[in-house]
This record gives sequence, C-alpha cells and structure tokens, in this order.
Amino acid sequence: MAGLLVLAIPTVMALARSSWSGDLGSHGPLVMATGLWLLWHCRDEMCARRTPARNHLLAAFLVTTLAIYLVGQIFDFLSVQGWGLLGVGTVLLYRIYGSGGLRVAALPLAYLAFAVPPPGWVIDYLTFPLQQAISQAVAMFLAAIGYPVAHQGVAIFIGTYQLMVENACSGMNSIVGLTALTIFYIYTLHRASWRYALVLVFMIVPIAMLVNLLRVLGLVLLTYHQGDATAQGFMHLTTGMILFACGLGLIFLIDKVFQRIIRRQESVT
Repeated sequence: MAGLLVLAIPTVMALARSSWSGDLGSHGPLVMATGLWLLWHCRDEMCARRTPARNHLLAAFLVTTLAIYLVGQIFDFLSVQGWGLLGVGTVLLYRIYGSGGLRVAALPLAYLAFAVPPPGWVIDYLTFPLQQAISQAVAMFLAAIGYPVAHQGVAIFIGTYQLMVENACSGMNSIVGLTALTIFYIYTLHRASWRYALVLVFMIVPIAMLVNLLRVLGLVLLTYHQGDATAQGFMHLTTGMILFACGLGLIFLIDKVFQRIIRRQESVT
C-alpha cells in the first residue's frame, strides 16, 4: 500500500493539473472518489470469493504494470502512467483476493479507468469524424426545412455566420461521461453482469451523438435568429448541461425497459 501511494500521489497531482481541469476529464475526480468507494463497498464479497494468488502470475503482472507506469512517467505520457497505476492497483488486489475476488471488482476497476484520460491522438482520431458527421447532419436538416445553410468539413455557414463544430460539440465528452456514469449506475443499482453492462454501454454512442446533434442544431438556430453573442454565451454551456442530462435520462429509460423485459421473461420461464 505504501508503494502504491508513492506511485499514486504524483500521478493524481499530474492529472489534476492537466486532464481534470479540462472539459474531457472534468469528471475524473468524481470517478476516482466514487470508484474507490465502490471497491470498498464490495470488499466483503471479494473476501468471500477469495482464492490464492499464483506467485508466477503475480510477479509477471507486477513487472509489466510497473514497466508501463515507468514508461509513462519517463516519457511524460500521462495516460500510460495512469493506466500503469491502475494496473499496479489491480495487481495488489490480485495479491490479496486472488482471481476470485478480482472478478468481483471487475466493473469498479473498469469504472476507475475513466479517471484516466485517453491519449490526445486517440481523441483527435475519434473526434474529427464525429465533428464532420454532426455538421453534415445539421446542415442537411436545416437546408431541408428552408434555411440558407451550407457546410464544409466541420464548418457550418448559415446566413452571414460561420460556426465551427468544436471538440466539445463532437459528442466525445458526452460519450466518456455517459459511459462512466452508466457503469456506476449499473453496478450500484443492479450489480449486473458485465454482459448487461456492455449492452447499455453500446447504447451510449448513438445517444451521445443524438444529444450533441440537437445541441449543435439549437446553437446554430440561436446564432441565426438571435446572434452569435447569445449562442456562444450562457446558452452554450446551458444547452450542453441540459442535453447531457437528457442523454443520461435516456440511458435510465432504456434500462427500465430492459429490466421489464428481463422480469417478464423470467416470469414466463
């Protein structure tokens, strides 16, 4: 535990200075706090399913995760460093609880991974196609209902205004945040299997795309009718918060529907 703290303190401080202060990683402190709480909450079940750890696997995993951590720290790859830290923590749990207890902690550990930001090149690679898809869909819809609109790449031209679909409006922030909250929701409310968790997680991408498309559509219409100052001021943040809450509500609604279907099938069998 002392060794884990030696690795954790500089990593958490670095995350707080960089990733957690931005839009994409702002959920990081909450994820870390609630993720540790989840691990503490399931400790009794982990003890009940404890199995002996195999020393050769323990040594191999520890060397590998420490190497990942050191590579991230030496070359200043914060994402790699964070994942190495999570790997070392996982090895520590394996040492105490074995593979049986570690299976109990699978979802909390997957949830904790969202406290570490993905590498920047991954975000850029995934974000740009989302930006293009949203700008094209918004422009096509507005053109179909008679607005003077065009788009080029991630730029939308409407009337005398030119708007850029930025990273924050691409849906990536919503995908990461919704995925983390969905895992937390599934585990705390249902203690569901990883298969059920994956079903709901797969629903997040289309939901995030939908809510961000509606956000961009609303901001473009606000810009056209009320001016750029209105759309880029208070309403820019407000629409993001409201539609994120709507996306989370859709996840809860889908879960309720799935639970009703599952209960009906169980009653039939």
